[in-house]
Amino acid sequence: MTRRTRLLLAGAAGVALGLRRALSMSFFQNKVVVITGGSRGLGLLLAREAARHGARLAICARDSAEVERAVAELSAKNVQVLGAECDVSDDAQARAFIHATLARFGRIDVLINAAGIIQIGPLDSMGVADFREAMETNFFGLLQTSLAVLPHMRARHAGRIVNICSIGGALAVPHLAPHSASKFAAVGFSQGLASESARHGIAVTTVLPGVMRTGSHVNALVKGQREKEGAWFSLAASLPGTSSSAARAARKILRACALKTRVVYVGPGMKLAHVAQTVAPGAVSRLIGLASRLLPESGGAGPEDAAEPVWQHRALHSHGVLGDRAARLNNEIPWAR
Repeated sequence: MTRRTRLLLAGAAGVALGLRRALSMSFFQNKVVVITGGSRGLGLLLAREAARHGARLAICARDSAEVERAVAELSAKNVQVLGAECDVSDDAQARAFIHATLARFGRIDVLINAAGIIQIGPLDSMGVADFREAMETNFFGLLQTSLAVLPHMRARHAGRIVNICSIGGALAVPHLAPHSASKFAAVGFSQGLASESARHGIAVTTVLPGVMRTGSHVNALVKGQREKEGAWFSLAASLPGTSSSAARAARKILRACALKTRVVYVGPGMKLAHVAQTVAPGAVSRLIGLASRLLPESGGAGPEDAAEPVWQHRALHSHGVLGDRAARLNNEIPWAR
């Protein structure tokens, strides 16, 4: 095979891949897409992207003012959207939201579980209540909406469920112990759900992202030395080398949903990190242990203290900081507080 032939074949393969990706997004035309945590951050970015490709939306979040702002933005673009105040950690509220969506649109084609919380601080600053709170939202919230929608999808023998988990659900990250514990549970459920639901025509995608520039860092909950913890996490959520474009992440996640991809990694090095953890868990654990020494030491708010959002402990920059700019664009700034 000549060099010219190889180049032509490579070019044709690239064009075919690009065309496949572009056509995959047509899947969302006129589909009913439910997004928990859809009022801000990644959830809102996913809603915008799905709407851009013709989806009808149902979004929910715990903050009614945030939901109203997101609905107003999407409705202004002639998107059919149902907004609801809903705490998915409450089983009754989660089921009521799913039933309200079915009553409004008659069906649900896609469920995207994007609601979540993250607590930051050394392990000795975390109490049992912090772990319970993480589990209630990051695991049980995802579980409850999935169980609520499954009978409908099984009856239709069709549907897609996308679970936004975390690379922290594949390898533990220092100073994020409640987050990692809850995300490990979420990944286990999501992969089990994928295996058992395929026979019913339901495709399940497990998403393992690293840090994304969604702006959600301003609402992350900090304990320990709050200002220092908020500072390092905000920096990680702003630098291109340590965080990924949230808009690109939203497109990648929706493509994975359309193409029925079982597992998708988002962010620089996330797949490699997971493979390394699987192949050499001891070595990875030692490396992470060394990295943790760079993080703030213990002190400050302890197990009995309430976690507080980052925005209470550091000024938000108007210009030049990618993470804070994303916060302003993606409804993360607590305007109403």
